[in-house]
Amino acid sequence: MAETLTFRDGVLEALFEEMRADPSVILLGEDVGAAGGVFQQTKGLFEEFGARRIIDTPISESGAFGMAIGAAMAGMRPVFEVMFGDFMTLCMDQLVNQAAKVRYMSNGAATVPLVLRTTMGVGAGLGPQHSQGFHAWAAHVPGLKVVVPSDAADAKVLMKAAIRDDDPVLFFEDRLLYAAKAQARDADERLPLGRGRILRPGRDVTLVAIGRMVGVARAAAAELAREGIEAEIIDPRSLVPLDEELLVDSVKRTHRALVMDAAPLRYGVTGEIASVIADHAFDWLDAPVGRLGAVDTPVPISRSLEPFVCPTPERVVAAVRRMM
Repeated sequence: MAETLTFRDGVLEALFEEMRADPSVILLGEDVGAAGGVFQQTKGLFEEFGARRIIDTPISESGAFGMAIGAAMAGMRPVFEVMFGDFMTLCMDQLVNQAAKVRYMSNGAATVPLVLRTTMGVGAGLGPQHSQGFHAWAAHVPGLKVVVPSDAADAKVLMKAAIRDDDPVLFFEDRLLYAAKAQARDADERLPLGRGRILRPGRDVTLVAIGRMVGVARAAAAELAREGIEAEIIDPRSLVPLDEELLVDSVKRTHRALVMDAAPLRYGVTGEIASVIADHAFDWLDAPVGRLGAVDTPVPISRSLEPFVCPTPERVVAAVRRMM
């Protein structure tokens, strides 16, 4: 039987393997060194690679990320960790106006091959300033690539692909998935960015699930199957580039689609994916494309209120029933 690994360890294995194979790969961020990361997501790296390649930065995301951009332009392949995705706001100028633009403004003479790694996700009672998902923000910026893995195996191979990419890649990790296990893949497997996957075949409706929502989609599909409704589940894996062909082909078979994300619905990823489906599979649709996302409110710190924020299997089942 194939080895199983947790999501956290999948990303960590990718970092170990890429750093051993390529001395230009370095890691920068707050508490990534001897402390091993606030979620132990960098454990052991400092002991093997030392302070010259595992670099603890000051609490200044903008300044430290500017260092990472400079290192990337000078030939390194930095992985820059932002402890919580919410703190991306502190380096948005460097990310949006510098990293994303260098290739274009230099006519390809300079590139920024770096990975911005960060967490996302509602849960654990961390409140409105530590629970947001800004993957839609990043996906809106030309020049940035955006990856949102849903399990350990994908997390590992996608991190390796992100490190090897010659453009800036944002790698979003849902921290509530860190302990989730999946079967490891062949160490030689290479997964290019922009290739989604069908997790469950079905004939009646396509469920497009981002990150943690894959688990919600699986639970909903099991309940729908008991009612005779067979749902196909698609995990896009990356938002930029997006596997539009996979999405459209699926909807042409099932004739219905529901897109779900744990980030707020308004102006979010679900709208863009729904638009792709409507633009390219309109004649095959038997119902409007559905969307589910988090409620449009700051995330409450209350553990009794927090569960009401994100889509649940019950909400997915109810939405599909209305489509049918």
